[in-house]
Amino acid sequence: MRQRNLFNQFRAAGTDENFLHLVHLLQKIVSKFLAIAMLIVIVIAIFDLFILLLKEVFTEPIGFFNTTLIELFGLFLNVLVALELLENITAYLEKNVIQVELVIVTSLIAVARKLIILDLGKTSGIQLIGLAIAIFALSISYWIVRYSNTKPSL
Repeated sequence: MRQRNLFNQFRAAGTDENFLHLVHLLQKIVSKFLAIAMLIVIVIAIFDLFILLLKEVFTEPIGFFNTTLIELFGLFLNVLVALELLENITAYLEKNVIQVELVIVTSLIAVARKLIILDLGKTSGIQLIGLAIAIFALSISYWIVRYSNTKPSL
């Protein structure tokens, strides 16, 4: 009798509905962990940016940036990309779906960051072509997703 109850409980735990509940629970736990980890990354990136700015402003010549502005822009954009990734994670936690438009926008920001901090002296032509193709593909993807989301239904 006891073995039969144990077998029935084990079988009930293995049903599709219970298994999917367990998978969704695990997804929520992982998403929350990623959100916390991303918050830590953002705080560290902001601290790093703040320290670099203070160092640049208070070293000789005072008030001028010894580091190129491109490096500073890169750090600012790193924080923006991290914020967009956090937005992706929180959107998933809220709606339980991955929002493709938000992912594409995040990708566009990351590629734009790469383009802004690009050192043309160290970049080959094939790398520029690849970057251009990535920007074009992401832009077309964004337009398609945006158009399909705003298209009125018949």
